[in-house]
Amino acid sequence: MLSGTRLEVWGDPIAHSRSPQLHRAAYRALGLDWGFERRRVSADAFDAELAALDPAVRGLAVTMPGKERAFAAAAWRDRRAELTGAVNTLLRSADGGPRGWNTDVGGIILALREARLEAARDVRILGAGSTAASALVALGELGAERVTVIARRPERAAGLVALGERIGVRVAAASFDDAGGAAELTIATLPGGTALPPAQLDRIAGTGGPLFDVAYSPWPSSLAERWEAPAVAGLGMLLHQAVLQVRVFTTGDVDRPLPDEEAVVRAMRAAMGD
Repeated sequence: MLSGTRLEVWGDPIAHSRSPQLHRAAYRALGLDWGFERRRVSADAFDAELAALDPAVRGLAVTMPGKERAFAAAAWRDRRAELTGAVNTLLRSADGGPRGWNTDVGGIILALREARLEAARDVRILGAGSTAASALVALGELGAERVTVIARRPERAAGLVALGERIGVRVAAASFDDAGGAAELTIATLPGGTALPPAQLDRIAGTGGPLFDVAYSPWPSSLAERWEAPAVAGLGMLLHQAVLQVRVFTTGDVDRPLPDEEAVVRAMRAAMGD
């Protein structure tokens, strides 16, 4: 058992984060006396907070709006982070700068498989931010062929169109007012609490296939309430990306399973109320 080791989740806002419950349950199941706390950190304050961080803090889970700042701060990044330009997991090192991973990609993949939604080849993504980039990379790894990114300002999706070219997925951009055609699956990457105008929502709710909404609070989201096909909340993504973070924080290797990982995942589900 190790003591004195601490971890934190950073974001703004951060009070809603369920990461502390998930991580604390995991470390208890692993027999580790590790602490895990929330800290409200804005994008502008990220670099200064990181420079002043107590050495006892082993690593950080990073949520919005700090993922791009964490990417810039990382001395080494995994491939998924390099593709998306976002880091949500920082592991500090005694002999160099922090190492960075994007576990959102793996969390989306595992959650889609768990919901039996991984086979879709023609997919919509709602939103054009860093989570949309993670969703696109996840879809590429699952074999998706066509993705339409729907954003308030389609020009914001230019980076996702270019990312699609890098990973072999055809990506087109459209506005919510111009969203047409059908899709096998819709992945919503909009912030929790986002409310679209009814006319826009009705335009996409009937033709988007099942909805995988990364939001989980409040639930059901305004999208899920009006969606005509089944809707899945983002708790599965939250759980599975956290499992990958626990791997990083305990072993330094996102691909190395935890000891008795099934029991650890059960403990994390119970802490999440799932």
